[in-house]
Amino acid sequence: MSEVVTDYITPEVRAVIGAETPPVLACHPVEASEVRRFHQAIMDNAARYWDSRAATRYGGVVAPIGFPVHAHRRSEGDPDPLGNMDKPGYDGVDRALRPGLPEIVVPLKRLMNGGYEYELFRHARPGERILLRSRYADIYQRNGRTGPIVFVVIEDSYETDTGEPLLRSLNTMILR
Repeated sequence: MSEVVTDYITPEVRAVIGAETPPVLACHPVEASEVRRFHQAIMDNAARYWDSRAATRYGGVVAPIGFPVHAHRRSEGDPDPLGNMDKPGYDGVDRALRPGLPEIVVPLKRLMNGGYEYELFRHARPGERILLRSRYADIYQRNGRTGPIVFVVIEDSYETDTGEPLLRSLNTMILR
């Protein structure tokens, strides 16, 4: 006798596939001090990140290629994400997965990062503003040994405020 598996991909869940955020402008332009901290953190001390003579091939100093992902940080007026830590049952997980995207309503409590894929277009430059758009590219279910698993694929597109593409990422989130 086969086990009955619950289908968590309801019409309501299917309806959010394709939902996207409006463009969100990073609260600050790319700053040389942020580029310095980023390239030091990733341990890539290439001179193109700080020496304009070494960066002539790029038209000037540039940020490491993955920088746009970290350019969107909390602005001065945004609430502290740790502000809910004192609420009973709060586990630190926002089920919307990205600000501005609708919540994925499934009764699965465990959330894991299933990895990223990147498509790189060009380096960001100090002084540029970075826009982010996010959308649910796909939501699907597989059945694992321990039961149903829901995969949520989120596409994040980063571009300059003049529309030049910088980076596109696909992030797979796993709900179990």
